[in-house]
Parts: sequence; structure tokens; C-alpha cells
Amino acid sequence: MERLSYDYIIVGAGLAGASAVAGIREIDSNGSILLLGSENRLPYDRPPLTKSLWSGRKGLPDIFIYNSKFYEKNGVELRLNSPAARLDLSAKLIYTEEGKIFSFGKLLLAAGGQPRRFIFSGNASSEVIWYRYLSDFEKLREKIGIQGRVAVIGGGFIGSELAASLCGYGAQVALLFTENHLCARVFPKELGAAVTEEYIRRGVYIMNNQRVNAISRDGNDIMIETSMGIVRADAVVAGFGIEPEVNMALYAGLKIDGGILVDNHLKTSHPDIYAAGDCANFPYDVLGKRVRMEHWDNALNQGTTAGRNMAGANETYLHMPYFFSDLFEFGYEAVGDINSANVTVADWKERYRAGIIYYLDSFSRVTGVMACGIYGRMEEGRELIRSGMRLDPQSAVFPLNLN
Repeated sequence: MERLSYDYIIVGAGLAGASAVAGIREIDSNGSILLLGSENRLPYDRPPLTKSLWSGRKGLPDIFIYNSKFYEKNGVELRLNSPAARLDLSAKLIYTEEGKIFSFGKLLLAAGGQPRRFIFSGNASSEVIWYRYLSDFEKLREKIGIQGRVAVIGGGFIGSELAASLCGYGAQVALLFTENHLCARVFPKELGAAVTEEYIRRGVYIMNNQRVNAISRDGNDIMIETSMGIVRADAVVAGFGIEPEVNMALYAGLKIDGGILVDNHLKTSHPDIYAAGDCANFPYDVLGKRVRMEHWDNALNQGTTAGRNMAGANETYLHMPYFFSDLFEFGYEAVGDINSANVTVADWKERYRAGIIYYLDSFSRVTGVMACGIYGRMEEGRELIRSGMRLDPQSAVFPLNLN
């Protein structure tokens, strides 16, 4: 069987993988690079799938991170629609599902993950679109046409963004979730309630505090039965985040803990193998704990750093990733430990529309900052978190200016 050798192999043709190519070439202009992807598309950005592709602010050609000329110019061999299947640590070999074998000098695992799925009873459960890929966007758009009925299951990042975008697109949207309000993991209760009310005002049919019991086909309708009622739709889409792609690494013998364990250079338990993006569990030194992040900024920066380190840069990953969302006219940027279970203190310029929310740990130190309707403040937020500043929840003195 043919076996090809590369200086660098990248498993995962997403943002982290594409960024790693750029990172490698910043240090090493000549080393051979193989990029393996499970989809048949060039690496693309995922945020437009729930935002700008529906609004029309971007078209399909706009979402690709680099065009094909970038990979040609940088001497990258692209093997799309070619998922990696097995990793041999001792021989430093990657086996693909199509039976190819590749040996590597350095390897990056950046395959992200698969949509988190749940089992629903009923004869139409297989029709649920577990939303993550460009093909899911295309499938959903085809199913609903212009004014179709869509049931969105999940009130977190994916579900809330998609429901708002679909409503703006002209679809009739029902949004089902188990929590009391939207984005319950990150929004303080009062903000979550206000955002949920805005969805209702915009015409989204909110079905909160409900679980899906069954999904069945009834003629041309898909019927979603919940603990409190029934909704009919032309399409059902669900968004619950991902299960990180760790199986190949686990079976090969790499250390795993809710993700592929890496050190602060993004190196795994094998000295020639790195991991980055959604599948990597990395030390977030400023917060004093390990985390795994499913955010664009983390994939971008970890991919670049991993690529540079594979090529010999030996850099510590210290970046504090931020994340962002747009929910109708309400938008925010956030950095740090954004957890609604923490104590929060809000400084509003315009209540529930423009202001800054501070997330505090048990010692009243600021560990997270969310800027709502105020942009370009993330570096100030990072500095505040790094400083370890304590904030009195009863105080009217806030560290960041709202203007």
C-alpha cells in the first residue's frame, strides 16, 4: 500500500487547520504540508452559517477563509472529503477512511467535533438537521424556501442566533428550549428574560421550559410534541454545541479529558503531536483552570500558534479568546469566564441594550467581561481580568468607561 511522508500533517480543514497552515509558513517556507478534511469544501468560517448568510450580508464565496490559490501558493496538498480514521503514535502514521497511509514529522489534530445529538422518539426524528456544516445551511434553506415554518430546538448560542436570523429571513420560527430564558448559561437572569421578550416581540414563538418528546411526520408537516404542546413545521433544526473529536486520539493513547489534553504550547502527550481549536483542552492560565472552547477566536489563534510551534517557534499560548453574538439588534462581545452561575454586576448605559456586565469569582475578582452593544473593548476586558481586580457587587464604581 502506498505510503506518503510529510513534514506536517493537519487533521481538520476548518479555521484552526487553515490558520495552522499560515502559522507554519510564517516559520518554515519549505516543509511539506498535508491538510486532511472530512468535508468536500475548502476551510470556511462557521459564524456566517447562523448569521450573515441568512441576512444576505455575505454570500457563499465570502465565507471561505482562503481561496484555493492560497493553498497552491503555500505548497499545501489538500485532501478534502478524506477523514482521518486511525493514528499510530509509535510509527507516526495517519490512516484515512479511504485506506491511505501518511507518515508525519509533526501532526496537528484540529478536527473540531460532531454536533451533539439526542434521541427523539417518533417516525421523523431522522429529519432533524443537527446544525453545524455548510451543507446544513444549504439543506435548511432548501427546505423552508422564503416563508417556511421552522422549529429550532435549543436556546444556546446556535439556536438563539439561528432563530433570530431565520426570523429576519422571513421564516415562521418556533424556538423550543428547556431553560426559562435564552442563553441561560451566559446571560444573567434579567438580561436573558429581556432578550427572550424581544424574540416574542419580533414574532418568534417561544416554547421555553419544554422538552421534546417526539418528532413525527403528519402528511407534509413535521409535528414536534413537547411536554406542553405541539408545533408543526416544514423543517426541524437543532443546535446543542458539539462532542469534541477525540476518539482517534483516545484509541491511539493520547491523554484525553473532555478534549485532547495539551500544554501551554498546544502540545499533546506525544512530543510531535499538537491539538488546537474545538477539540483541545488547554490551560487557561489567567483563570487558573483548563478549558475547551468552541469559539471562532480561539480556533483562529490556537491554529496559528500550533502551526508556528510545529515549525519550531516554541511559543506559549497566552491569548484570551473572546466570543461574540448577534441576536436581532442586540449584540455582545465577551471574554473570560462568562458563566451565569457566577455573581454578576451590570453597568447599563441603556438597560439590557448597551452596557458592561462583570462576572466575579468567589473572591469578587473580575474573571469575565461582557460588553453589550459596546464594541472594541475586549482588550480592556482582558487587562482587567489579568489584573485580578476585585469589584464590590454593591459598588457604583465600575472600572470600564461606557463611552
